[in-house]
Order: sequence, then structure tokens, then C-alpha cells
Amino acid sequence: MLLMRVRNAVNLLNICTERSAENFIDVGKHFPACYTTGSTCSELPIKRKKSERKPLVTSVNELKREARLRRKERQKVQEVILQPPENGLLVKGLVPVARQLYSARAKLHVCVSRVVNNITIYTCSLCGEVHVGHPPHRIRTCNVAGSLTNKEHTWEKGGIGHVLPLVESFHLYDRIGRAVSHNERLEVDRIPALLELCVQAGVDIPEYPTRRRACPIYSLAGRVIDFERRFPKEDSPGKDINTYGFWDKKRNLNNDDKFMDLHSDDIQAISVQGMEEWEKMRSGASKLMEKYAVQTCGYCSEVQVGPKGHRVRNCQAFKHQMRDGQHAWQEATVDDLIPPVYVWHVRDGQRGELLVNGLKRYYGMLPAVVELFAQAGAHVGDHYSGVMREDVAVPDVDEEKLVV
Repeated sequence: MLLMRVRNAVNLLNICTERSAENFIDVGKHFPACYTTGSTCSELPIKRKKSERKPLVTSVNELKREARLRRKERQKVQEVILQPPENGLLVKGLVPVARQLYSARAKLHVCVSRVVNNITIYTCSLCGEVHVGHPPHRIRTCNVAGSLTNKEHTWEKGGIGHVLPLVESFHLYDRIGRAVSHNERLEVDRIPALLELCVQAGVDIPEYPTRRRACPIYSLAGRVIDFERRFPKEDSPGKDINTYGFWDKKRNLNNDDKFMDLHSDDIQAISVQGMEEWEKMRSGASKLMEKYAVQTCGYCSEVQVGPKGHRVRNCQAFKHQMRDGQHAWQEATVDDLIPPVYVWHVRDGQRGELLVNGLKRYYGMLPAVVELFAQAGAHVGDHYSGVMREDVAVPDVDEEKLVV
């Protein structure tokens, strides 16, 4: 008797569930705007802990499998045919991409330098957080040694370097040669990693000579055989060393001034052009990184463009004593080469909206460059809609407790 009652209750529950689903579908047909299939919001980027390693692009099991295959190949005394760029030759199809990337990088710098004169950039003197627009936000996220008890930021005026941080790499005369040793750290030029990627991909810059091979190299039993002449004695990789960074280097004034005069007074047009160059730069870098290897440290921001990392012992990150100061090299991503400094998104920058700590879960974030151009009037792409949270209604401060 009890079993029959349980069966009847289960059948009744199934019938109610089916009818409720049918009614919901009918309502959705008549009122499609009242119901959404899901929110477009995604999780906001969070800062990685100092003791946390960067996620691997290739899984550990795949790396072990590739290492076992290479070890087996070295045991066989046979020639291994290498494809460009592993054999020292350029990938001809990516040379135009490298030139476009080189041009987009220069134009982006000009656009940012023009827009920065109209939109203020703030940075925290304690934790280094960046905010674009005036006034700076009041979100209490400063949690470092020496910060205030209420975790509010100590703001000061920032510049281009806070929006486009500089990532440097050792310039290699021969990209498939030996790695830079610790004793050679002051004898080899350090240039922007993005510029080094363009040079290795086919862009010729007189200031940074590189070796262009006409014949490929060969791999025999794990050893690299090069039939071309060795490093020329008259060339010295350490001469004319420039220790200053990319933003202080001398630019080609003719091309930059010509581009600046194109829309010298229209800040919105400059921001639109800058947004296009930002997307071109990231897409071009991702295309080149599919063929040209870039290495990064798993614990710090060090980057080395080339098939292997350098051997300079200057890592000061988590447990560097265990590695004798050497870097924990792994495959890099576009974000390692072009770091997107995420800042809080201000929806109406012209009105001077103040972001408060009590409503921070309703705010979105954007890369600092994109936020800078967005406040200047440029349109933000749809791929940023998940972190922008434009579809979220931000309540007033007195309405926060009423939000369900």
C-alpha cells in the first residue's frame, strides 16, 4: 500500500513538472524579451598570488610525452628534417604579419600618448593598481605591506608606462644559437619583447642586427649541424648597448608626426584608430607565437623570445632559492608578451562617475588601453562584453540593500 502511494506521488510530480515546463515555453514564445537563456557576464580577472604559478599552456602529460619522443629520436642516428623556423629560416607567410605588428605597435604608442593628454591616469603608489579617468575609484582593494588600515589606495598621477607596461627580452643575434649565460647579462642588449619577436619573424632593424640564414640547419641524433659560417668575428653583440627602455628610445619622427597630424584635434578619431591598432597588435602577436616560440617564467614576468629561455639568475619570485635564481621557463601566452592591465570600467566617463566600494560586485573591468580609448569615444568590441558587465544595472548606494 505504501509503495503504491509513493508511485502515485512520483507520477503526480512528473506531470506537474512537464506542465510547468510547457507553460514556461509558451510564455517564452509570446514574451521572448522577458526571459534570457543565461547571463553574458564572466568572472572578473583576479590577481595571481606570488606563490602561485602561471597556468601551463600545454599540459604536463603532453610535455612528458614530447620529451620521451625527443629522447627516443636522439637515440637514433638519423637525420631529422626541421621545418621553419626551427631550421633557422623565416616563415615567408608571416613576414607581412611581423611588419604589420611592428607598424601597429608604433601607431598604438602615438595614439596612447595623444589620448593621455586628455584623460587622467592614476596609479596607487603602494600596490600599483591603475585607474583610468577622474576621479579615481574608492574601492578598497589595496592589501599590501604598508597600506592603510581601511585598504584604500594612495593615488598619484600615472603615465603611459602604467597603461602599456614594458616587457623586455634579450636580443639574440642567432635565435637558434646558445642561450644567454649569466656572465653575458650585461653584454647583450635588452629590447622590448614585442620588438624582438618582430625582428626574429623577419623585420630588419639596423639597430638590432640578426643572422639571416640562406641554408637550413640539420638535426642529427639530437645535435644541431650548421653548414654556414659561424658568428662573424668583426660583429660584437655587446657593442652600442642601450640600457634605457622602449618608451625612451628615439622614434622615427617622420612617420610618427605624419600620423599625429592626421587627426591632431579629434580625440575620438585617434581613440578609434588606437583601438584598431590594439586589436591588430594582439592578433598579430598571437599569429607569430603559433610558429615562433616565446618563453616566460612561471613565477615572475620575465620573457625571452626564442626556442629556449636564458640562463641569467635574476629571478626573485617564489622559492627562487631552490632554483639558484634561475627562471622556471614555460610556454608564454599573448598576455605575457602584451600584459592587459585590467582596470575598473567607468560607464560614463564624461560625467565623472565615482566607483564606490559597496557596489564593486556590479562593476566590470577592461584592459587599461581599451578603457582609455573607450572613455575617449571609441567602441568596445563584443568580446569584452563578458567582463564589461554592461547588461548589469548598477543600483544607487541607498538601493544596495534592496537588491536580491
